[in-house]
Amino acid sequence: MANKSIEPQIADMANGWLKEYKLDYKLEQESLNNEIDTALNEYYSKSGGKGGNRPDAKLLLQDKNLNYYPILIEYKGYKDKLVKLDSNGQVENRNSKNEPILNNINSYAVNGAVHYANALLHYTSYTDIISIGMTGYKDERNQIKYEIGVYYVSKENFGIGQKVDDYTDFSFLKKENFDEFIDKVKRLQLSQEEVEKLREKREKEIEASLVKLNNDIYQNEKGLSESDRVYLVAASIIANLGIPGKVASLDKADLKSSTEENNKDGDIVVRKIKAFLKEKNLPDAKKDLIVRTLTNTLTSDNINKVNNGESQLKRIFTKIVDDLGIYYKIGLSTDFTGKLFNEMYSWLGFTQDKLNDVVLTPSYVGNLLVKLARVNMDSYVWDFATGSAGLLVAAMNEMLNDAKNKIKSPEQLTIKSAEIKANQLLGLEILPSIYMLAILNMILMGDGSSNILNKDSINDFEGYYGFGKTDTKFPATAFVLNPPYSASGNGMIFVEKALSMMDKGYAAIIIQNSAGSGKAIEYNKNILKHSTLLASIKMPIDLFIGKSSVQTNVYVFRVGEPHNNDDIVKFIDFSKDGYTRTNRKKASNNLKDTNNAKGRYQEIVDLVRFGKSKLNIFTEKEYYEGHIDINNGADWNQSAPVDTKPTIEDFKKTVSNYLAWEVSNLLKNENKSDGDCLGK
Repeated sequence: MANKSIEPQIADMANGWLKEYKLDYKLEQESLNNEIDTALNEYYSKSGGKGGNRPDAKLLLQDKNLNYYPILIEYKGYKDKLVKLDSNGQVENRNSKNEPILNNINSYAVNGAVHYANALLHYTSYTDIISIGMTGYKDERNQIKYEIGVYYVSKENFGIGQKVDDYTDFSFLKKENFDEFIDKVKRLQLSQEEVEKLREKREKEIEASLVKLNNDIYQNEKGLSESDRVYLVAASIIANLGIPGKVASLDKADLKSSTEENNKDGDIVVRKIKAFLKEKNLPDAKKDLIVRTLTNTLTSDNINKVNNGESQLKRIFTKIVDDLGIYYKIGLSTDFTGKLFNEMYSWLGFTQDKLNDVVLTPSYVGNLLVKLARVNMDSYVWDFATGSAGLLVAAMNEMLNDAKNKIKSPEQLTIKSAEIKANQLLGLEILPSIYMLAILNMILMGDGSSNILNKDSINDFEGYYGFGKTDTKFPATAFVLNPPYSASGNGMIFVEKALSMMDKGYAAIIIQNSAGSGKAIEYNKNILKHSTLLASIKMPIDLFIGKSSVQTNVYVFRVGEPHNNDDIVKFIDFSKDGYTRTNRKKASNNLKDTNNAKGRYQEIVDLVRFGKSKLNIFTEKEYYEGHIDINNGADWNQSAPVDTKPTIEDFKKTVSNYLAWEVSNLLKNENKSDGDCLGK
């Protein structure tokens, strides 16, 4: 009996509980049931029918705050088939190549339920799902023994699933118990280490998916400019996001490829974007700008032309949703559109100088700049050449993490998080297509897009908020920047203006190092009149491998205090940062931590802030405290002086080497003489 499946008995037991608790999904939620069924069918068909059967039971329950929670239940009928975990204790549904492990999904109850939950994250607007697995067997006395696994799957935990608690039945789903259960769910948290590991894993998956998507569009979808591609991706993602309970996400089936006036696929996408932006409560001027920018591409004749029953817009929308949907619908906390931007531009034929202007700052470098600028939950951070907003994403993450660590009231934390996103970040980007990526990035971060401005930061910005408090100066206390190096002074023109508009705080920029050795002399001298150079950090030459080959430095400033010639500047050689980089197109990972990279990056932060007492991994050969001349402007790239004065140890070593050489020669000559004698 032990080897025979008892799944029918397990299902009968569980369904009996559901009936007892009067939990019937279809009684009042038929339309929502259809949405969930559509998503599950989509996942099933995408896997070629191999991704497991659909869930054995599903419900949609509402808590006291009127939020809906899909409940997906999967039954199995064998011993030890509740859940399969990986070495990190996480539900093991994907392998190292990001391929689904179908055997686990099909064989283990929890794994199957978590798999289905990811279908809802991918294809619906639901962001919080409860996955339940139940299995059992009959013992030698023919008694049923069963196990239940209850997991929370959400965008907050990257869709991996977190165990909620141990349960012996489904009574936690009863109406009188459900709010308490949801409170327990909401208290689940990932450690910062777990978040970092999951983020790194997801980022690698995203990069692979973006390469696939961009290659597909580039090769197969003709007649699209680079701007069109940016706008199509941004529009598709916004339309597909949805807002739970308010705006249904646009599904592929909603695009009918009709030729009817005002009802073409582009018209449908535009209407969905308008509904989404309205519910986001963005300022009218911002909404109008986004809609106006996207509409020209979305409503063009070519992209809406129907061939073989399908428009080009629907084909591209389908590819974007299928390849990327799971990633932009979960809480990535990463520069998603920056990666998209970098991949898209890799197909375009820029000159080297232009290429240098459109290079994504690696996320670990963005995090370094944010920490060097001492960003915390009370900072006001701005970026004068924001690109895809990657540095602002890094700043937002740092601010939100600091708030979580310091604020213990959930209500106050919610208020502070909203304040950070709405009022404590400001970015400027002049290029319209890149600006749209920045907007999308901050919308995905949910939502810091209010003060991302499509302006020339040098000639058209006076320091005021862009929306809402437009008569109020942005009280910047932190400045981060990776400027276009083709700008005046290699980009130091941005630094001079931004720092001159700040009263206090810190700044950290990464820039072509020639800016500190002669290409930006006048800008540098002006900066030192109101700000102190704290550190100059030489970065690895291959930092932007495959995208750019310029030597860069990071400069760190304290704003509001003029530099004095007696001020100590910390010069750090960080050319060995612990990472090994390659540029292989088919490599699964072109960045590997081969020498304690994370420790090295943290030590750089500590050295800049606290000085040589923090030397541990690095030595005084890489760390040097020196001075610059405020009237020079070209002496910002220094290195530790090499002491050429010989020591007594040097003398002893030289004498030892000389004597060894003399003895060796004597022995050689002696052997040679003996040989000559023997030869005669």
